[in-house]
Amino acid sequence: MIKQLTSKQNLNEAYLRVYRNKGAGGVDNIQVTELKSILKTLGQQYIKQIERETYQVSPILGVEIPKSNGKTRLLGIPTAIDRVYQQALHQVLQPIFELDFQQHSYGFRPNRNAHQAISQSLEYINSGCADIVDIDLKSFFDEVEHYILLELIHKKVKCKASMRLLRSFLRAPILIKGKLQKRRKGVPQGSPLSPLLSNILLNELDKELESRGHRYVRYADDFSIYVKSKLAAKRVGNSIYKFLRDKLQLPINREKSGVRRSSSFNLLGYGFVPTYKKGEKGKFQLVVKASKWKEFKSKLKYLTRKTIPTSFEERIARINRLMRGWINYFKLASIQIKLTKLEQWLRNRLRYCIWHDWKKPDRKRKNLIRLGIEQGKAYAWSRTRMGGWAVAQSPILRTTITVKRLKMRGYVSLVEYYQLTSIIVEPPYTRPVRTVV
Repeated sequence: MIKQLTSKQNLNEAYLRVYRNKGAGGVDNIQVTELKSILKTLGQQYIKQIERETYQVSPILGVEIPKSNGKTRLLGIPTAIDRVYQQALHQVLQPIFELDFQQHSYGFRPNRNAHQAISQSLEYINSGCADIVDIDLKSFFDEVEHYILLELIHKKVKCKASMRLLRSFLRAPILIKGKLQKRRKGVPQGSPLSPLLSNILLNELDKELESRGHRYVRYADDFSIYVKSKLAAKRVGNSIYKFLRDKLQLPINREKSGVRRSSSFNLLGYGFVPTYKKGEKGKFQLVVKASKWKEFKSKLKYLTRKTIPTSFEERIARINRLMRGWINYFKLASIQIKLTKLEQWLRNRLRYCIWHDWKKPDRKRKNLIRLGIEQGKAYAWSRTRMGGWAVAQSPILRTTITVKRLKMRGYVSLVEYYQLTSIIVEPPYTRPVRTVV
């Protein structure tokens, strides 16, 4: 396997993936833009060290980033050079373990995504499994025991050099606030290997759930089990808690875990509410979690602040990027009504930005005349004492800075984009077939 890992094609693919993902520099502060010249000079030396099992892994840089709940998450950032070889190792390990992964594991796998996990969850709920065991693993990426993970990998990977390289990546010390700390457990988020390693470990949970015949959905460390009664949910929850504690040595977050009803359950930013369509009594539909709406509106509000020193075109481009990403993710939900109201507010925010950019009264008067307002009325509005937000919502701007004119400047309608994307159906997932030569 080590020859496959250090092959020219595999390393080139790994370099390109790391380069495209960009990312910050590690403890050596070498950026991905410097990688090409370094690898050209020292690449052969690194390859020989890896094959001879003498490659020295650098410490990882610990960086705390804020979470939406006000807390922080610790990221472990390997050096750019180590990221290339971690990615190369990932590329040779992934095909080996992918064949063993279970059907209802959706996170960080080829041809799998969050939409499939959410759709499967909705299918379970609408089939009558409305009591849900919702388990949150406590600081999962910090709690993974190295020896358990290495034992699972060693069952399939017998290459000594590859196992040593993997172990050295796992055991690399972490630099936090200038202090170097040893690591004997945990798979730091920020490493190219961490998603695959988490799937390898939690595949043991998937196999346990499959053997018991449970309906479940797992996306990385986020998983839920679907049963038909509260009593069954409590029984299943207790037994799975014991399996996680005793077999995988993973603690659960008791505050965030519990038995939920469909209407109080959230999965990957989506919620579930009863649908009142004719002929669909007792069925549920997808909605967007309230906090995600709040977060989206907050980001739009920031991008439409009148004091941001940017051109209108650049402002629109940033809004369009944010909007496309958010809608593409939440397109499975029924969001058109809320999206319509949000878009009205957004257009007024843009009109406010335009009004503010005009600044002086004479410029406002001239621009209003250009937009078709008669001179007297334009003069009066250019000298109004109304605040900018009030003017933005007034007929004088709503009838002149129309949706059509905004679109001419690059604006993309939220509702129209949602209608376009929500009718696209993704192809079904098919399990890869092992070929025998």
